[in-house]
Amino acid sequence: MKEQIKAHKNILELIGNTPLVQLNNITASLKGNYFAKVEAFNPGHSSKDRIALYIIEQAEKKGILKPGDTIIETTSGNTGFSIAMVSIIKGYKCILAVSSKSSKDKIDMLRTMGAQVYVCPAHVSADDPRSYYEVAKRLHEENQGSVYINQYFNKLNIEAHYQSTGKEIWQQTSGQITHLVACSGTGGTISGIGRYLKEQNPEVQIIGIDAFGSVLQKYHETREFDRDEIYPYRIEGLGKNLIPSATDFDIINRFVKVTDQSSAHTARELATTEGLFVGYTSGAAMQGLKQLDAEGVFDATSNIVVIFPDHGSRYMSKVYSDDWMKQQGFLDTVDQESNAISYIK
Repeated sequence: MKEQIKAHKNILELIGNTPLVQLNNITASLKGNYFAKVEAFNPGHSSKDRIALYIIEQAEKKGILKPGDTIIETTSGNTGFSIAMVSIIKGYKCILAVSSKSSKDKIDMLRTMGAQVYVCPAHVSADDPRSYYEVAKRLHEENQGSVYINQYFNKLNIEAHYQSTGKEIWQQTSGQITHLVACSGTGGTISGIGRYLKEQNPEVQIIGIDAFGSVLQKYHETREFDRDEIYPYRIEGLGKNLIPSATDFDIINRFVKVTDQSSAHTARELATTEGLFVGYTSGAAMQGLKQLDAEGVFDATSNIVVIFPDHGSRYMSKVYSDDWMKQQGFLDTVDQESNAISYIK
């Protein structure tokens, strides 16, 4: 009898069970033990694969999604890519409303994956008819037989990470994790993981990374939505100009804010110190760790897990482009630029 061919049925079976990688060089001067949950190992190169598959399969089980239906979503790029990937395998149409702040790399990837893409202005209020939230709602109303994922206000966003990522981290650390540090956008990742970890050990500290120009930190501290906190910033997939119900603020112990510039440089530093080619938001998460260490949050016995949500290939035209970095005023001197390329003639 021939041995069975050992192959996955399709790419969706590769979602989840991403590695936990110890950080050594970039953390050498910091107190504690640092581990990165590298979500770029998902087949769609981001943590959003988890919620795309989970929410779509829940909709199928409930009879909400039927063959030939259309899936519509609001996205800064990663969720859209994951939904497009799942839609291909499962036979759904995909329409995405994307923020203009999303990198050209992400937008090109979405089109490559067969999605119909609407690029919406980033720096308008959430209730502006041109915002990607409102455009997605309108597209859902206009397309009969469509399902709107609505990740910012979908509790399944939290449940997806509670059921998968949280369990994985607890098992991978043998229950020894003391701190979880994760960027907060929709809030599903930090809330789902945090809820699972707190159920196992209420002493685990859950720390969110926010951006300057976002309302999340102040809302967490005051439970007040302050429009004066809102102004344009460059980091994608982090922070918000509204309060997502997919964020469980009661699970999160505190927030720390990071700047666009420091996050961009820290993303580059991860590549040159740890060999981890990760995204802009991962740089923000790592920058948050540095700031927390400077505050004295960690000690020698701390076991800190940080979520690196996506891959650096989606930011080639941004943080990994010297031209873009110069345009933003993030590169001030020649010695800050990437290694020069030498052409042999």
